[in-house]
Amino acid sequence: IFALFASTSSAYDVIREYSGNTFFDRWDFYGAPDNTTFGNVTWVSETNATSLGLAYVDIQGDVILKVDNTTNVTYGQERNSVRITTQDAYELGSLWLIDVNHIPYGCSVWPAFWSFGPQWPYDGEIDIIEGINLMTYNQMAVHTTPGCIYSGSVGQLGISGSTTDCSQPSGCTVMETSPNSFESGFAAAGGGVWATKFDDTGISIWFWSRPDIPQSISQATSTSSLDLSGWGTPHANYSSATCNMTEFFTPQNLVLDITLCGDWAGLSADYDPTCGSSGPTGICYNDCVVGPGSPRYDTAYWNISYIRTYTTRSSPSATATSTSSSSTATGT
Repeated sequence: IFALFASTSSAYDVIREYSGNTFFDRWDFYGAPDNTTFGNVTWVSETNATSLGLAYVDIQGDVILKVDNTTNVTYGQERNSVRITTQDAYELGSLWLIDVNHIPYGCSVWPAFWSFGPQWPYDGEIDIIEGINLMTYNQMAVHTTPGCIYSGSVGQLGISGSTTDCSQPSGCTVMETSPNSFESGFAAAGGGVWATKFDDTGISIWFWSRPDIPQSISQATSTSSLDLSGWGTPHANYSSATCNMTEFFTPQNLVLDITLCGDWAGLSADYDPTCGSSGPTGICYNDCVVGPGSPRYDTAYWNISYIRTYTTRSSPSATATSTSSSSTATGT
């Protein structure tokens, strides 16, 4: 893990940009079956992801992460996919931007951009982008050990879920209310940007569809500082008033993944309403994962322009403190 020094300055300065041909340099590939959300995928190694065309930089310089859509999977096998985790862990006082052009979607598809501490769930988890099947909206969430209470829809634009106890299996969820935050509508609108502020006052998440991205972001570069003053009300807001950040969260690694079916997308209550008629059995694995990959998984890919991380330190720096395996986390 790479930890960041504590920060006191009000300006957000760039720590790192993950983009273009060097994007994958500071990420670890999972290289094992999905033993976390019990999806029907194998998250392949970097070598296999590259050779199979599941992780690459396209001619526009955008990063592609995708589900295998070329293999005819036989019953009992899993489909190949990708999960990657940053080698850097980001402390309180940091800010994370992700500019996305396309989010994976489709029946059985479960993508996520999220973060976790090294000893999940004891070190907290933040779900920034997540959804399943044919959901048309993004769902944000926080997962913690007992004692972190979500204060509800105060100071946010999103709609809160049913639980305020963030240690429950679903976590404390917030449904995005802005249009085009997920599924086909997201890419049709040109994609968008999420920003996550992670500091001792709480966790705030903003989303902007491409036409609404503030100039402070659209005009920013990989080296310029960032001003948050014009961003307005966040879409999800988890206040430290009822959830002590230093108690429930440690430095966070960032994760991008795509799984299939599993213990959310594959549950009958969540799969049947939009995808139950996808095949003859009404079972997620049988009707989606098994068989040809195309056209079923032609839309099951991430297209990412960049991820940028920031700190309130006036002179951002990172230092190596230890190393951990991405396979120790059991999120999202």
